[in-house]
Amino acid sequence: MSCVAIIPARGGSKRIPRKNLKPFDGVPMIVRSIRTALESALFDRVIVSTDDAEIAEVARAHGAEVPFMRPASLSDDFTGTAAVIAHALQQLETFDFACCLYATAPLLQARYLRQGYELLMQHPDKSFAFSVAGFGFPVQRALTLDAQGALTALYPEFRNTRSQDLCEAYQDAGQFYWGRSEAWLRGDALFSPASLPVILPRHLVQDIDTAEDWTRAEYLYDALKRGGELQ
Repeated sequence: MSCVAIIPARGGSKRIPRKNLKPFDGVPMIVRSIRTALESALFDRVIVSTDDAEIAEVARAHGAEVPFMRPASLSDDFTGTAAVIAHALQQLETFDFACCLYATAPLLQARYLRQGYELLMQHPDKSFAFSVAGFGFPVQRALTLDAQGALTALYPEFRNTRSQDLCEAYQDAGQFYWGRSEAWLRGDALFSPASLPVILPRHLVQDIDTAEDWTRAEYLYDALKRGGELQ
C-alpha cells in the first residue's frame, strides 16, 4: 500500500506568530513532525503544504518535499484541514493512504502513527483513524459562565449524576489523521462512525494554539525527554 504524509503549515498564524518556525528545543517546530514522519518509515513521500517561502525552505532542508505552493484561497483563517489535504492529493500521484500530520505536534511518536496505519489496514470498511485522548474529567460535569459571569452547569441534566456513572468522552488529540485517499477527496466527515480511535495517554497530548499551550508543551517535552519516554 502506498502512503503519503501531508503536513499543513501556513505562514499566517495569529495567536503565536510564525509558530511553525518558532524554535522548540533548538529546532523549528515543524522539523519535529517532519523528522517523526521520516523516521517512521511508513511513507513513500513526506509533503509539506504551505503558502510560505520560508517554511518551504526549512521543510526541504530537513528532508520533506514541497512540490507545490498552497494557494491563498486555502491559506486563510477559515480553511479547514480536510480541504488542504484534498488539495494536496489532487496535486500528487495516486496514494492508497494519506496521513495528515500537524506541524505543531512535538509530542508525536512514530509508534502511534504505526498503530493508526495498522488499525486502518485491519478495518477496510472504515475511512479514517486518528489520535484521540480521554478527557481528564467527565465532560458532562463541565461548567460555563452565564451572561453575568456566574458559574452554571453546561449540562444541568447530569448535575447530580455520579462521575463513575458517566460515559468516558474523548478529545481530538491534534497530532495525526490517517485516511483513505478517496475519503479525503470525497470530503468525508472525520468525526463520524467511519473513523477509528488511536487512544493516546493524556500526558502525551498538548494542542498548541496559545502562548500558554506552548509553555505547557515545553514542560511536557522536557519531562518526557528526561524520562526516556519520547521514542
